[in-house]
Amino acid sequence: MNTQEVILCEGLGNSLAHALAQCPHDKVFVLTDEHTHRLCLPLLEGVDALENAVEIVIGPEDVHKNLETLASVWLELSNKGATRRSLMVNLGGGMVTDLGGFAASTFKRGIPYINIPTTLLAMVDAAVGGKTGINFNGLKNEVGVFSPAVSVLIETEFLRTLDDRNFFSGYAEMLKHGLISTPGHWAELLSFDRGSIDYAQLKAMVGRSVQVKENIVHEDPLERGIRKALNLGHTVGHAFESLALAENRPVLHGYAVAWGLVCELYLSCLKTGFPQDKMRQTIAFIKENYGVFTYDCKAYEHLYALMQHDKKNTEGVINFTLLRDIGEIAINQTADKKTIFEALDFYRETMGV
Repeated sequence: MNTQEVILCEGLGNSLAHALAQCPHDKVFVLTDEHTHRLCLPLLEGVDALENAVEIVIGPEDVHKNLETLASVWLELSNKGATRRSLMVNLGGGMVTDLGGFAASTFKRGIPYINIPTTLLAMVDAAVGGKTGINFNGLKNEVGVFSPAVSVLIETEFLRTLDDRNFFSGYAEMLKHGLISTPGHWAELLSFDRGSIDYAQLKAMVGRSVQVKENIVHEDPLERGIRKALNLGHTVGHAFESLALAENRPVLHGYAVAWGLVCELYLSCLKTGFPQDKMRQTIAFIKENYGVFTYDCKAYEHLYALMQHDKKNTEGVINFTLLRDIGEIAINQTADKKTIFEALDFYRETMGV
């Protein structure tokens, strides 16, 4: 799998012009959703290389991360004359970079693409690492391919426009990166002043968070080993996310991951000896900033069934990434149904459901 260039921008226009020059093309397509078309695309005005770019606009948010939207993007590419030498620029959050990357990677068996993530979640997670895909059959990211962008341009100035919910959605993935990296990075994330954001400090923290993911992806691009570390919080988190979607009360991805961390840190304490004090500190942060996802014991079977569909499983055995301590990762861990239900109980008791 090709490596991708991740650039922490000092000026988005210059960085984009450089990235476009590094990737010869006959035509440029810019994919946005309705929000980023209005709020973010104007920031790219004046970039000469985009002067004749063809715009494709899709519906916003995760409800549009589906086969129908994907087909509409393919149709636009086909009808507007895209060739195998064309290039796509995905400007948006994780939904846009996931779906746009998948559309580009499959159209005419693959055209190159550049990601410009506009949310914190996309910067530190979705846009980096080469995973693309769509939701399908009620399951998160059920269909997709590993196919990295040629460049990922991270412009943290976009973060000044984020509301609290979208900020914390991305911050959950940063917290996960802290848990799988170093005690210092984890402690910095827990103590960061979210009420009065220092954007210079945040930019540095984003850079460190991206580097954690990049180092792991470089070592294991196709998730056959250590890349599974990035799934911490996601086995239960994706189940929460899918349940919320099925019950017509969708939640942001990062919030589901944060709630998933509560369960999976409990499993880490139980199965791999993660320190209880660090679990409690992390859960207190999650409880303070993410509220609570409510469910009762009647939902346990449904949640368990959703976990059985997780892509990391083998032969129907639910696979978890757990921790022995901060930065001490235990991949390919399993838990039986009784223990998983115990973790769901722990979540409800601890979070006050």
